[in-house]
Amino acid sequence: MSLASIADAIPIEEARGRGGGGPAPTRIVVAYGFWIFLLSDIIMFSALFAAYAVLSGNTAGGPTGRSLFDLHNVFIETACLLVSSYTCGLGALAGERRRFDLFYLFAALTFVLGAAFLYLEMAEFVGMVKEGAGPSRSAFLSSFFTLVGMHGGHVTVGLIWLVFMVGQVFAKGFVPHVLQRLLCFSLFWHALDIIWVGVLTMVYLIGSR
Repeated sequence: MSLASIADAIPIEEARGRGGGGPAPTRIVVAYGFWIFLLSDIIMFSALFAAYAVLSGNTAGGPTGRSLFDLHNVFIETACLLVSSYTCGLGALAGERRRFDLFYLFAALTFVLGAAFLYLEMAEFVGMVKEGAGPSRSAFLSSFFTLVGMHGGHVTVGLIWLVFMVGQVFAKGFVPHVLQRLLCFSLFWHALDIIWVGVLTMVYLIGSR
């Protein structure tokens, strides 16, 4: 008996196995894929936190966090990012209610607050480099720039993603797949806030003591 005849003899229901028949819907695949991405990102930041914890005391005779960090600016950065998370959530709710005006308003506020956070962070980096406290100065500064800079890079990606989402809403409206992407963006932005709270506590508050 040929392989073709054996395949033809198998009932369709049996050939499909226990999976219910056919591939999973695209929305389920996208949702699982996004959660895998988000969890892998959190694992990566966990490794960076661990590296910073190990290297934070290796200053090689150079400046320490206590002499470098300006908590006043850090608290302004934190306020910008936390408020942007709030406006991002309001934007997602406005999208679910098909309120274009409110969505554009909250998206603009989220972008401005996120950009303000990035500006303050870049100003901090430039000031440290000018003082001779660049990433090559010590293991402490290498781990600091890597951890904080990686978070800033994610914020930059998030702002680009937000612009893309506004363009999609403008072009397509609040269709189901756009709302799903908007939800994914909102979760990504909230995750950045959670990571920043860890950075604020471990890097700045503990490092400034």
